[in-house]
Amino acid sequence: MQGIHGRILFIDVTERSFSIEPLGDAGLPLPGGKALGTRLLLEHNPAGVDPLSPDNRLVIATGPCCGTSAWGSSRYGVFSKSPQTGFYAESYSGGKTPEAIDRAGFDAIVVTGAADALTVLAVHPDGCDFHEAPQLKGLETYAAEDALIQDYAPRGEGFGRPGAMVIGPAGENLVAFSVIENDYWRSAGRCGLGAVLGAKKIKGLVFAGDRKRRVADPEGLKAFAGEFRDAHGDSPAVKAYRARGTTQMVALMNTVGAFPSRYWSAGTCDHWERISGDVFHEQHEVTPHACLKCFMACGRKARIISGPHKGLTLEGPEYETIYAFGGLCMVRNIDEIAHLNDLCDRLGLDTISAGNLCAMVAEASSQGRLDAPLTYGDAATIAALLEQIANREGLGDVLADGIARGADKLGLSDMAVHVKGLEPAGYDPRVLKGMGLTYGTSPRGACHLRTTFYKAELSGMIPSDAVEGKADLLIDFEDRLVVFDCLILCRFYRDMYDWAALVRLLALVTGEPWDEPSLRRAAARVVDDTRRFNVREGLTPQDDQLPRKLHESLPTGQVITREEYALLLNEYYRLRGWDESGVPPVPAAE
Repeated sequence: MQGIHGRILFIDVTERSFSIEPLGDAGLPLPGGKALGTRLLLEHNPAGVDPLSPDNRLVIATGPCCGTSAWGSSRYGVFSKSPQTGFYAESYSGGKTPEAIDRAGFDAIVVTGAADALTVLAVHPDGCDFHEAPQLKGLETYAAEDALIQDYAPRGEGFGRPGAMVIGPAGENLVAFSVIENDYWRSAGRCGLGAVLGAKKIKGLVFAGDRKRRVADPEGLKAFAGEFRDAHGDSPAVKAYRARGTTQMVALMNTVGAFPSRYWSAGTCDHWERISGDVFHEQHEVTPHACLKCFMACGRKARIISGPHKGLTLEGPEYETIYAFGGLCMVRNIDEIAHLNDLCDRLGLDTISAGNLCAMVAEASSQGRLDAPLTYGDAATIAALLEQIANREGLGDVLADGIARGADKLGLSDMAVHVKGLEPAGYDPRVLKGMGLTYGTSPRGACHLRTTFYKAELSGMIPSDAVEGKADLLIDFEDRLVVFDCLILCRFYRDMYDWAALVRLLALVTGEPWDEPSLRRAAARVVDDTRRFNVREGLTPQDDQLPRKLHESLPTGQVITREEYALLLNEYYRLRGWDESGVPPVPAAE
């Protein structure tokens, strides 16, 4: 098969050793990315392992399209057991760094063990170099990335531009929702994978090399990429993302009443126009910013030109950050949201989890259930609490353990909004009922990216309040996006890479015969593998349930009832071929 390097790098940080093993015929459903990362976890991670134990593996993988001319392919994935949820962890990031990772020449890098002192791993085609770096302790992410590239990047003839993945103070302090960052503003953001590196005392990894994947039909792939750009490069959706990025969603979600506000008590907020994409672009210097191999340029490279945060430069804020701080926390000024975004990036915190936690504290305080100074809209106190979380100080030390454990310690479990310990994104399932099923069944917790099913519901492919037939369409979305995560492709190309395009792309890259039915079966096998991992780690049907708050009506009367959700979930299990407890069948011999 083409499209693979055929090598896996195993790194033991405790022993300061590595080995390079052939990929071999692993019987993988798909050749890389999520399929490979999940299989490596199933084979090498001890069942029941503590996520912060040296024995918990962290897998870094690129996909068979990385480094090729395929659009949307400059991405990497990270896989492990989550310290935030105790279940399956996956997170993806783009930018320029993915191609540096890929040029090291490995399909996956498996990291185990823990160092005695803060360490940097330098990965290159011949393996890994270990550098003790105690001087990097406490360094914020931007400075850490600069230091890794300047001081530790592998050098060699023909080596391309190096790239680095780093953690901030939050990761070093084992905050359960700390992130891994690259290219300053790109993040493997969810599930707390920064804490997995922090527990191993790895400040970051830096990559460089001269390897390149061989594809089966280079000329055919080049022609396909040209046709793809001609067909989609100036489509209305692409133009909209290029013009406003994900900030365009603020207006849309408030218009349909699904913009979670005041800690999930409402579906819109009266200040939404002040935090919208239009205002952000009108009041600041904003230019589109793209990953490699991308014609969409959804990123917002911005500079604030007035006010207390004048001169702040960042990429963002994205829609999810605006929802988390502007909706849930009711911060009414887009500049303050940008500042909170930048603070989270520097500290290495996931903005969705951070915003949800701060909003829970504000709500509990407003009800007199928690003695905390935080009130809705108080950006300065929110910023102070973020610092406390990253440094594990005071109330921040409790919240740093994540929403499930933090709420339990504070006596707030009844009001905490999460699934499996992961908070939902900015799409209220009481309006978009398919998103309720997405949140419940996603292997990593309340994840919107597993299906991006809000697209189907907002566009009218299926009524947002429908229940019947919804699980079937949702599985179609989920399976296609699982293929994305195996290749690994950017989510925002979801409307362009349909099943037929994916089949063609895979054939051009791998040289293997594919058709739509075989690709669908392969995707379903990957979904089953992730479910098996979670079942092995103690998952029960109760872990697929929505929190109580999301079964309470919005002020508009919209609700997803327990009965509706049960119908959706049971139908999902049935269509997946799982038993009534959500357990997949034993896989056939491969």
